[in-house]
Amino acid sequence: MHEQICEKLKEVARAGTVTYYSAIAPMAGLDMNLPNDRYEIGAILDDINRHERELGRPMLSAVVVHKDTLMPGQGFFTLGRALGLFVGNDRDKFYIQELRKVHDYWVSH
Repeated sequence: MHEQICEKLKEVARAGTVTYYSAIAPMAGLDMNLPNDRYEIGAILDDINRHERELGRPMLSAVVVHKDTLMPGQGFFTLGRALGLFVGNDRDKFYIQELRKVHDYWVSH
């Protein structure tokens, strides 16, 4: 797991805000203009989310969004479904609920 990115996401969550893929990618030496690097940041975030889930916590990467849509990428929803968290088709509702859970948890930890 990428500890530096994980710690940054916790800071963002504690602040009750969000950050962008383009802001965290350089922490792993990645460039969001490169397709392989976009895949790699997704894999890093998946690892973090799986770790958080094992500890009974919400999907920490909910705080990472695209600048243009202010929503996470497709991988967030795919993993949410794989983890049994995202049921149904209302992506907006699932995202908002998960983001609230992340903020609520980390503001007190």
